[in-house]
Amino acid sequence: MGTRIIGTGSCLPATIVTNDDLAKIMDTSDEWISTRTGIRERHLVKEETTTSMSAEAARRAMENAGVTAEEIDLLIVGTLSADCVTPACACEVQAQIGAVNAVAFDINAACAGFMFALNIANAYLQTGIYKTGLILGAETLSKIMDWNDRSTCVLFGDGAGAAVVRAEEQAGLLAFDQGSDGVKGKVLACRNRSNNNPLMETSKELEYVHMDGQEVYKFAVTAVPHSLQKTIQAAGLTVEDIDYFALHQANIRILQSVAKRLKVSEDKFPISLDHCGNISAASVPILLDEMNRKGMLKAGMKIAMSGFGGGLTWASAVVEW
Repeated sequence: MGTRIIGTGSCLPATIVTNDDLAKIMDTSDEWISTRTGIRERHLVKEETTTSMSAEAARRAMENAGVTAEEIDLLIVGTLSADCVTPACACEVQAQIGAVNAVAFDINAACAGFMFALNIANAYLQTGIYKTGLILGAETLSKIMDWNDRSTCVLFGDGAGAAVVRAEEQAGLLAFDQGSDGVKGKVLACRNRSNNNPLMETSKELEYVHMDGQEVYKFAVTAVPHSLQKTIQAAGLTVEDIDYFALHQANIRILQSVAKRLKVSEDKFPISLDHCGNISAASVPILLDEMNRKGMLKAGMKIAMSGFGGGLTWASAVVEW
């Protein structure tokens, strides 16, 4: 019994914000952002929410897979920017799409959230507890950015991506690797509410994302190639056997460094960050959906995926399409 991705979907906010738009409100430029990151524009929410984007991405994935909401019995959302502390975003999506037979819950593994959700779904499906899962990565990162911090806020965007997975006889997910390093977690962090009770006075100031870009870069260019190589080997394949590498869209320099370390052509690394920016947990499923909709993914192809970021966390998978 194998776990196969049988459909994908995504949703981006309607409003596009270019680097030139940001240059009008802060000391930056298109040249400064694009040469350092590869990002030229991103989508930012206005009326959209993490839940509404997730629900739309879910509907598109179910349509692509040819399944109904009633067939979904497992619904997992990877997110660090849900609309509510409770209920979970997954429960809100369940209500909006009518997945009445699903068990629904969120996980927070930051930029590796979708990949962690994929591995969790795989475990459920392989044990026979559930048969059809809907997994999402969804973020409204713009609401937790300090828009006065030009070194960080220009990197991120909003959006949601989804995939339908099903337990089938034919193998789909060939191998998986994941890990975390909490010791270094503070290099990319955003604090939640501080203690607030009758015993103490607390600050009412909002907290925003802060990042040590150099440390995150050093982590990514080391952990990601190692994780990919480990996963590819576990799948009984070589790097040359992989048709595409669908990686978290954090920074073009990270992707170029991973390609170089794996000795693989950059042509095998599809890009969405130029028009999406970094959407944390949503970036891998959005990229996968773009590849699917463009007809890039053919039956039998071997796809290596990897998510990496806050936690610090990382996860890689090799799937046969």
